[in-house]
Amino acid sequence: MKIKGRRRNVVLFIALGACLVGVAVFLNVSWIILNWRRLMPMLIGIPFFLLLIAGVVLNTIFLVREVRRNERHDSFINAVTHELKTPITSIRLYLETLVRRELSEEKRREFYGIMLEDSDRLLATVEQVLKAGEVGQRARKVERAPVDMRQLVGESIYRVKTLHHLSEENLRFEQPPPETPLIVRGDHEDLRAVVMNLLANAVKYSPRGINIQVRLAVEREAWVLLSVSDRGIGIPPAHLKRIFNRFYRVPSRSVLRTKGTGLGLFLVRTIARQHGGDAFAESAGEGRGATVGVQLPRVLEKKEEPQPMRETL
Repeated sequence: MKIKGRRRNVVLFIALGACLVGVAVFLNVSWIILNWRRLMPMLIGIPFFLLLIAGVVLNTIFLVREVRRNERHDSFINAVTHELKTPITSIRLYLETLVRRELSEEKRREFYGIMLEDSDRLLATVEQVLKAGEVGQRARKVERAPVDMRQLVGESIYRVKTLHHLSEENLRFEQPPPETPLIVRGDHEDLRAVVMNLLANAVKYSPRGINIQVRLAVEREAWVLLSVSDRGIGIPPAHLKRIFNRFYRVPSRSVLRTKGTGLGLFLVRTIARQHGGDAFAESAGEGRGATVGVQLPRVLEKKEEPQPMRETL
């Protein structure tokens, strides 16, 4: 009902804006017809009406954007509420079962494992929301230090495999030879959040089977390129640029069934840009998988300059 109400408001604002523009154009034309022989009214009236029309158009655009932003914000609140409520409800249910019933040690360990997974999910949601607020600050300073992307990506892949019980066939890692350094300068925890969000998205949006390819490469010697490809639900071409916006989620049936906060890719792009790089997304369309990744400036090794030869006496 809320979605229908907001759509009705958007249509209303657009129609009202179009009517006001029409009225302003009519008055402008009438003014020109009535005063076409008088120079001063023409010079004063035409710019005034043009400014009036421009103001009405801009006001309508801002109103529509605000309605849509509020809609995304409400969707985010609902998604976060669900992401917080679901694991809490699950943990409470298992705790009540452990308190009220006599269970075998094996069953208890199984329940403890499930509760630990739910607590990890709860913690991940809280950390994502806090990280989004942190990286969104314009005056934020990034502590830069050398970070080995090969090691960071390897550790993140191991963690995702452990959390989701994935095999080597489910998640493959392609990387350059060990002698190729993949060092960037940046905040280690921020870059870890980038990698984990890319991997988590690929897992989340592969409901019919996980088949993920992680690729780490050097591009034009100056960039470290990290891409994560999946064969999941894909992204419609019209939404490829919008998916990096805060709270934005692709409005399709498959995505609506997959819960999320709409902050993951926003974090990816924001952190990448704060480190001098950028994020990108590619997809052949809905149901045909997607590739999402980042490129970051590579720390180039300084070549040792040859020492001048000493003159022999």
